[in-house]
Amino acid sequence: MSPLVSSLHLYDIANVEGVTADLSHCNTPAQVASFTGKDELAACLSPRKPGMTRDDLFSVNAGIVRHLVAAVADHAPGALVHVISNPVNSMVPIAAEVLKQKGAYDPRRLFGVTPLDVVRANAFVAARRGLPVADVDVPVVGGHAAATILPLLSKARPKAAAAAFTDEEVEELTARIRDSGTEVVEAKAGAGSATLSMAYAAARFLEASLRGLDGHDDVYECAYAQSQVVPELPFFACRVKLGRDGVEEVLGSELRGLTDYEARELEALKPKLKASIDKGIAYVQQNQEAALN
Repeated sequence: MSPLVSSLHLYDIANVEGVTADLSHCNTPAQVASFTGKDELAACLSPRKPGMTRDDLFSVNAGIVRHLVAAVADHAPGALVHVISNPVNSMVPIAAEVLKQKGAYDPRRLFGVTPLDVVRANAFVAARRGLPVADVDVPVVGGHAAATILPLLSKARPKAAAAAFTDEEVEELTARIRDSGTEVVEAKAGAGSATLSMAYAAARFLEASLRGLDGHDDVYECAYAQSQVVPELPFFACRVKLGRDGVEEVLGSELRGLTDYEARELEALKPKLKASIDKGIAYVQQNQEAALN
């Protein structure tokens, strides 16, 4: 639906044509095309000419992300790469290592899509405070897996959204934001996980990226990207400014002046997030060694 999208390429290992046909019936400017399987991946990534648990997901998605990102490096090395496959905490480091091997790594152009955590935090806080949800903005930092997600409720805007939360409310809201994915799985009685809210958050982030590429000023979103905000963590989710080259600025200032609870939770998530990052890096290195042998 975004007027900033002129063409939309859909890729999967199977069953893409039906979704493409369905989307092509929408009276929007985007031209939709489908690409199926490894043989068509290069064509999918070439610019169009004018005219379960997250650990379970690792083994499934790691290879897919590795091959897709390698193809991006070969065929669209200047693209912005938005990684939404779980576990995001490990998939982004995998993507970074593959891009490095290909000599195509630009940390400004690689993101883990974490606004779903922001979307949920905004919805829950607005409901709790009786505020219009469009007015509420809660920064969420850390990573994108339960224990690594840290909503900074003390930094919520407007001030009425953050005011006078009791310690119990903060802990309750933090737990709900962290466990929202499980909440959906349980509501679906194990028949699926979050898809619609994830799609909404992905569309929100992609729209922000497109506005940045289009030269709009003051485009801010939370994203999981390379930074020095937390020196011991090479990747960290926080608010970033988006522009023509991707990330223009990482806003680590929101980590200053945390409450005691937020500071403790930040320290607690660091080793968990570091382990996920190391797991992703090790996966690429092991596969590289296996290929050499």
